[in-house]
Amino acid sequence: MQIEVSTDSNIEGREKLAAHVKGVVESASNRFSDRITMEARLQGRQPTVVTHQATTLDQAVDGAAGKLKRSVERTLDRESTLKGLRDHR
Repeated sequence: MQIEVSTDSNIEGREKLAAHVKGVVESASNRFSDRITMEARLQGRQPTVVTHQATTLDQAVDGAAGKLKRSVERTLDRESTLKGLRDHR
């Protein structure tokens, strides 16, 4: 899995932030790492995009990572359920 972090020039400590974001995202999505490609994109699907507003940048990153994890889980659960229904027929 490749994780890219982009910021504008208003963000201080960009390298430290990028390392933190990568760690949080890798941890939140580790279970799905073999099915995720660049830009939090599940194979064969459009990119999954999430945002989260919080008081601090760290809280925003953590919140967005949690949303991304839940979104990927829901998508894969739905996909698995539909596949099971098709196979049952």
